[in-house]
Amino acid sequence: MTDKAPTTVLDSLNLGLHTAMQEDSRVYLLGEDLLDPYGGSFKVTRGLSSRFPDRVWTTPISEAGIVGVAGGMALRGLRPVVEIMFGDFTTLIADQLINHLTKFNAMYAGQVGVPVVIRTPMGGRRGYGPTHSQTLEKLYLGVPGLTVLAPFHLRGEMPLGTPGTLLHQAITTTDAPVFFVENKLQYLLPLIQPGEGNEFEMIEIHPGDETRAPFYRVRLQSAPPPRITLAAYGYMAHLAMDALKQLAYQDEIFAELLVPTQLAPFELDPIYDSVQSTHRLLTVEEGSPALGWGAEVLARTAETLGAGLHQAARIGAQGVVVPASPQQEAACLPDVSKIINRAREMVR
Repeated sequence: MTDKAPTTVLDSLNLGLHTAMQEDSRVYLLGEDLLDPYGGSFKVTRGLSSRFPDRVWTTPISEAGIVGVAGGMALRGLRPVVEIMFGDFTTLIADQLINHLTKFNAMYAGQVGVPVVIRTPMGGRRGYGPTHSQTLEKLYLGVPGLTVLAPFHLRGEMPLGTPGTLLHQAITTTDAPVFFVENKLQYLLPLIQPGEGNEFEMIEIHPGDETRAPFYRVRLQSAPPPRITLAAYGYMAHLAMDALKQLAYQDEIFAELLVPTQLAPFELDPIYDSVQSTHRLLTVEEGSPALGWGAEVLARTAETLGAGLHQAARIGAQGVVVPASPQQEAACLPDVSKIINRAREMVR
C-alpha cells in the first residue's frame, strides 16, 4: 500500500483491507497464494503479508477447509476475511457456509457471532474457460443469515461510495457471514472523481451504515423523466450505464438505473418507487437468469405493484457452459447491445 489515493477498484479494495487490518488486530486474512510478492491471483491482497505477516495466512488448496477454519476463528472472537481465488470454487464451500456458519448464531440462541467475510472474483470475459468464468452468486441468495454484497462505484469519494469502503464496512461492522462478490472486470475500472466531466447524476438513495449497504439511482444529467427502469449490480451496472447513454442519444429513450450493493437480504423499495413512474422494469445480471437475482426482483415487484408493472424482462447469460473461445464467450454473456435492444422493444 502507498500513501496515494486509490485510482482503481482494485486499489480501493486493497486499501479497504489494509485499513481494516490496521484498525483491528482481530482481522486475519486467509486464502491461497496471498503472500507477497504474488499478492493473490488478482493482486487485491498485495502488500498485506509484508505489513501484517502474522495475520495473513496462505493456505493449502482446500476451500472448504479454509472456510471451516475461518468459522472457528470467528467463534473465538476473531474477524477473518477469506479469499476464494475464483468464484467458481465457492461451490466447494457451500457445506461450511450454508450448514454451519450461517446457522451458528441461531443454533446457539444468539450467544455467538460469526463475522466471516468471504471475498471472491466472479464473471467471464477473460477467456478462462468453463470452470473459471461463471457467475454463481445466485446460489447463495436467500440463504438465511447470509448477506451478499456486490460493490459498485461512480464517484471515488471517501468515506462513502467506494468498493473499498463497502468491504471495510463488511469486515468491521457485521457479526454475521458476508459473501462479497467482485466482478473480474471491475478491478481495473478507474474511480471517477467529482468534477471530471461526469455526465451522470448519481443519487445515493441512502448511504451505507452498520445496518445496510448503499443503494444508488443513476440517470443522465438534466434528462427528461425516465420511461423505463433498469436494475443491475456490479459490473453489469457499468454496462447498463453505457446503455443509458446510447438509448438517450440514439433513440431519445430515457431511462434510470437502480443499483443495489446488497443483493441479499433483498432491499427493493427504491426499485418499486421508480417502477411506479416508468411502469417498465428490465433487470440485468451476468449469471444465467433462470431462478436468479433478476427473476426474484421481477417477481417481488409484480407482487408489490400488481397492475402498476406493465412490462417486465430480464437479461442474463445464456443457459450454457461458459465457452473458452472469446467469440463464443462474448456471444453467451450479456452486453450493452442486448440491453439496448431489449429496452427498445419494451418502450416501443
